[in-house]
Amino acid sequence: MSESKRKNFSGELKAKVALEALRGIKTTNQIGQEFGVHPTQVGLWKKELQEQASSLFDAKRGPKPADPSASSERLYSEIGRLKMELDWLKKKSGISQ
Repeated sequence: MSESKRKNFSGELKAKVALEALRGIKTTNQIGQEFGVHPTQVGLWKKELQEQASSLFDAKRGPKPADPSASSERLYSEIGRLKMELDWLKKKSGISQ
């Protein structure tokens, strides 16, 4: 028995193949021969692109709203860190409270 290794295709190639299939200018067999992909795989990638195309535009642009609990948590941790540094510096310099 011969050991055959599976081909791994990059996302860029998959996108090119799927877009070419969506254009409909060439048949799936022609596209498969051009890119070295089985025609069934061409159809699967085309279908996957069609199903996931709407999710590409779901994300809203612009800055994401700040989570108020996360910012206060971050500030309290920063205060604690600075307080520890101040205490350490006071101890090393010999300044008493």
